Amino acid sequence: MTQAEDKKPRSDEARSTYDPEITSEFAIPAGLEVSRGGGEPETTSEFAVPSGLQTRQPPAAEAEGSAFSLPNTYSAQDAPPAFTPATGVPAVSLIKDAPWQDRMRTMLRMPVTERPAPEPVQRAEEGGPAIPRVLDLTLRIGELLLAGGEGAEDVEAAMFAVCRSYGLDRCEPNVTFTLLSISHQPSLVDDPVTASRTVRRRGTDYTRLAAVFRLVDDLTDAETHVSLEEAYRRLAEIRRNRHPYPGWALTLASGLLAGAASVLVGGDVLVFVAAALGAMLGDRLAWLCAGRGLPEFYQFTVAAMPPAAIGVAFALAHVGVAGSAVVTGGLFALLPGRALVAGVQDGLTGFYITASARLLEVMYFFVGIVTGVLIVLYFGVKVGGQLNPDAALIVSQRPVVQIVASMLLSLTFAVLLQQERSTVVWVTLNGGVAWSVYGAMHVAGRISPVASTAVAAGLVGLFGQLLSRYRFASALPYTTAAIGPLLPGSATYFGLLNMAQNQVDKGLVSLANAASLAMAIAIGVNLGSEISRLTLRIGSAGKRRAAKRTRGF
Repeated sequence: MTQAEDKKPRSDEARSTYDPEITSEFAIPAGLEVSRGGGEPETTSEFAVPSGLQTRQPPAAEAEGSAFSLPNTYSAQDAPPAFTPATGVPAVSLIKDAPWQDRMRTMLRMPVTERPAPEPVQRAEEGGPAIPRVLDLTLRIGELLLAGGEGAEDVEAAMFAVCRSYGLDRCEPNVTFTLLSISHQPSLVDDPVTASRTVRRRGTDYTRLAAVFRLVDDLTDAETHVSLEEAYRRLAEIRRNRHPYPGWALTLASGLLAGAASVLVGGDVLVFVAAALGAMLGDRLAWLCAGRGLPEFYQFTVAAMPPAAIGVAFALAHVGVAGSAVVTGGLFALLPGRALVAGVQDGLTGFYITASARLLEVMYFFVGIVTGVLIVLYFGVKVGGQLNPDAALIVSQRPVVQIVASMLLSLTFAVLLQQERSTVVWVTLNGGVAWSVYGAMHVAGRISPVASTAVAAGLVGLFGQLLSRYRFASALPYTTAAIGPLLPGSATYFGLLNMAQNQVDKGLVSLANAASLAMAIAIGVNLGSEISRLTLRIGSAGKRRAAKRTRGF
């Protein structure tokens, strides 16, 4: 080795140590002893085990556990003493004979790590069902339920039931007003599979809703094995099925509903006919607007004008109370009671985004009705119509006639909701019971109308839940039409009439009363349903009916 080679630095480290020209702040000062890191890995993760900490190493042949298995570093001897969390310990009661709605709702309200993992109901083919197809079937079923007016929690329960029936346990459904999504993660180390679907159209067809419930009921039944192909076929039949009632029957039902409502507020035969004609004319105008592609806001506005015009004509003819009864009957046929009950139910069960959207939709419909009625009433007052807001408050007590009218109102409301013919009789009787309870409490007992309405609506929800459990179906067909006689049609009309006569303060008070009655109806129905779920643990006492294979119904 030459003298020049001996003076040459051997490495960058040597240059950084001995070369005085290097001024980097990362250079090691001369005379500082630094230990050289031999083969130690440079681990910077915050989850790394500190040096000196002894952990229990898993056996080499131990398989990877699930999310429900204990960690490898867990030791029962060193565990802290048991305690009750601040939120309480959930009481899990998954009775085998309970309806699938109750079982799925119980598991949905539990954290993911506490949900039991039962054996899948449907016997999967070799290799298991395709996860994307199961998720797609789940979303399509949830879309039909949400578009039919079902509550968000019941839609999530149905989606969860479909996934678990095909063996997909680690699923998380999510329902909002217009969007459905579901995510499935096979294990903690696998990538989750997520699918979503948008609900763009809504339609009132409780026959289709009942058919979807029967499909989900068959999927969750241990004795009925429905393959994916069979489920898709039945779902396609449900989608292709026509409405059970033709258009002319719906128009006639709308007229009879308005006529029956006018009898409830003191109308006679002439008022019944006038209110029916106004409601049928409004229904036809709304159909015409729908065929032209106008939004529902304008459809409600146009549909509210003919009954109000006939009521103004009665007032100009000095018929007296008949004009108010005609307008009130026409409003009964338009008030969105179904959307109101669904919105309040979503709010009470914790789905605040969906509840806000549904209540906002109800508000828009209500504003449309207000606009149509106010336009007619304003011109009626200008031309000299003597519309007295206090004239129709004195209603003659005709209990038999009013009970019959309430039952007719519930029957026609059920037809408008496209219910199955087998459920029409039950909902008609339920509506008669609701009005009987309301009349006994408010008229005979002199109890507040809000409290009387809440109790009557609670009985409607209770009986509707009992009937739905007996028939293994949704509770909506048995409750929605039965609350028709309780809707605040007269309070809404008098509020609008006061506002049309520049008595804004009285009008706002009357509209606030109508809103209170509407909230009492919705809360009463939901409370009655919850009481039924708490007290009744099983479904029908009889043998479960066999599933129909020929059609979706």
